[in-house]
Amino acid sequence: MKKLIIITALIICIPVILLSEMYPKVGTAGVQFLKLGIDARAIGMGEAYTAISDDISSVYWNPAGLALKTESQALFSHTQYVAEIMHDFFAFSMYTDYGAIGFSGSLLHMPALKETTEEKFGFTGKEFYVYDLAAGLTYSNEFTDKFSFGFTGKYIRESLDEYAVNGFSFDLGTLYNTGWKNITIGMALRNYGPNLKYEVDSDDDGKIDEDPFDLLDNDNDGLIDEDREEIDFKIPMNFSFGISADLYRVDNDYLIGSFQIDNCVDREEVFQVGLEYKVSTFFIRAGSKINTTTSESKLLPSFGLGWVVPTTFAIFNADYSYSTMGYLQESIFTAAHRVSLKMSF
Repeated sequence: MKKLIIITALIICIPVILLSEMYPKVGTAGVQFLKLGIDARAIGMGEAYTAISDDISSVYWNPAGLALKTESQALFSHTQYVAEIMHDFFAFSMYTDYGAIGFSGSLLHMPALKETTEEKFGFTGKEFYVYDLAAGLTYSNEFTDKFSFGFTGKYIRESLDEYAVNGFSFDLGTLYNTGWKNITIGMALRNYGPNLKYEVDSDDDGKIDEDPFDLLDNDNDGLIDEDREEIDFKIPMNFSFGISADLYRVDNDYLIGSFQIDNCVDREEVFQVGLEYKVSTFFIRAGSKINTTTSESKLLPSFGLGWVVPTTFAIFNADYSYSTMGYLQESIFTAAHRVSLKMSF
């Protein structure tokens, strides 16, 4: 068992070690929506969730946690950001004799935007849409009563009016419960995949990455003023290491705490802490991101509430979270508000 844990940990860490020199390159990754967290429970705890993942939201945070529930589950999450930007996420999972399988979808969208051009100052009368989309398939299994492993394959699409880019990525995760005070160690590598590149054919000749706009025929094909070559960009690969534990537990009431180190390919590390207190059927949550390497807001606190409602059809978990957005936030109303609903049946 110990050998299995060590091998899994090495598999997860290898890509991080190979690409470690890229981590300080702030602002160099695209498809940033992949970094937007889901589920009001996790966000209310400051996103310190890698070691706590134990339900359907694991398909995003740590796929290893999906195997910890043996019933079918569903999740719907909606986030309202500033500037009328919205983020919606849904997932469904089922448990089989061979482990847990989950399906998920993520969509970042906004109302139609008004087109302006260099030739005509102001609105041209045309509107266009921008959206980001991801769809994932997750597999997770418990190899022992203490250790679980999972992975997710994702299709990614980013669309800007008539231009779009498509790609794929993978998530890997492990969870190990020590068996004492419910102390759990979690690791997750998210968004590991190849670089992406837009394929733009502005002159509609069926070709891309041709001569630049220099009025010269550099490739001797008899054509000039063609599409310039697009530069590829990384996706936001992210590695998280977390630990959680029971600080208090009596029957079904408890207080759990979590600490996490989070490192992404286009920024320095961020520390995250979170608490969840359950009494009867109600939850109170608090947490914060702690950024020690930026001149911007170093603390980004978040808070949350939850309520579990058992019914004859399913067990419902309704959650709400409020998270601050640093300098982007003008008032409490322009913070990120998130609601989510989970069902176990």
